[in-house]
Amino acid sequence: MKCSAFSQLLVSARVLFMMAAVLTVPVHVEAELQGLSETEMSAIDGAGIGLVLENFKFSHGTDEPDASGEQARIFRIGGIKSTDGRDVDITVNHLYISGANSNYGETLGPVNLGRLLNPWRIDVVDGNDIGIANKAVLEFAASTKVTAGQGYDCMDSGAGPGTGACSSRPATAVYMGERADVGMQMNVAVGDDRSANINIHAKSAVIDGSYLRLWGDNDRRQMVGQFKLNFYSPELSINACAQDGSSCGSRIRMSNFALELAIGNQLQPVFFDVDGSGNFVVEVAAIRRPQPGEIGADGLRASSDAEAWDFYESYYTNPEFRSNLKIGNFSVGDRDFGSARVQGMLIQHLNIKTRDLSQ
Repeated sequence: MKCSAFSQLLVSARVLFMMAAVLTVPVHVEAELQGLSETEMSAIDGAGIGLVLENFKFSHGTDEPDASGEQARIFRIGGIKSTDGRDVDITVNHLYISGANSNYGETLGPVNLGRLLNPWRIDVVDGNDIGIANKAVLEFAASTKVTAGQGYDCMDSGAGPGTGACSSRPATAVYMGERADVGMQMNVAVGDDRSANINIHAKSAVIDGSYLRLWGDNDRRQMVGQFKLNFYSPELSINACAQDGSSCGSRIRMSNFALELAIGNQLQPVFFDVDGSGNFVVEVAAIRRPQPGEIGADGLRASSDAEAWDFYESYYTNPEFRSNLKIGNFSVGDRDFGSARVQGMLIQHLNIKTRDLSQ
């Protein structure tokens, strides 16, 4: 069955489902459906579900009892054992998504996630259009990037239009923008020993161009995929504090943080599986080696098998297959360590497998 059939089942072409939500935690939720004008509809192509959250604010509580003495709602991961048999407890005390200038989660405000003209998407796309031949591909995607110079600088929280390739706008006095402050506080307990609180914060974060694509592999009879994470923030910080918040260590700051992570691609997808012992496996299989005679001794296309040469040329030269990490400045407390960069990293083989440490 072709992709178009799946798309029609998902939603009729050129119909966009928009949701604007105002969310406050823990229980109060308001939402309404909003239509698009003819002008807005004309700028949107294809089938699928578009998602926009307007005036969105999320805050997860802390591990402290509330005014009535009842335990607050927390997010906890249990069922893990250390190598010496002690219970391991991972507790997320605070998790937030807020508008700009949240002061590390202390002052929360609303933010928009997605734009009406460039929403987040859940879609079934024709694999032939994205290099995955004869497959219908399920795609979960953030707002796409735009032509350079037609959007906003991805890093600058004060960027104006025409400065970059990100669709998501910084907050201004006129609109709240689509760039969120996000953060988390967590700690880990091994038996009776609980660590200090670990705090991670990102200011004015942008994930434009990120997506997860899933499809089926006929030969291995597995779900396979392609994952691209773009994460831009003018400041990403980490520090540790005592559990009562009375003292904190030096804050690690990474200014102008840009991560462009690519795991799997159409030539070398990532495989998802569960092995016989019940452990989850994520694998990027090694790229196949050239067969004898496929590539000429001089390495040129004219002396090689054209199909094989084109395969390796695409694999090694396509920038979308490579990952990049850039940090404008790395500092600890009042000490600067300068910039850092990892560019053009190609994941040629990866195997991640969970293990039960209690056995």
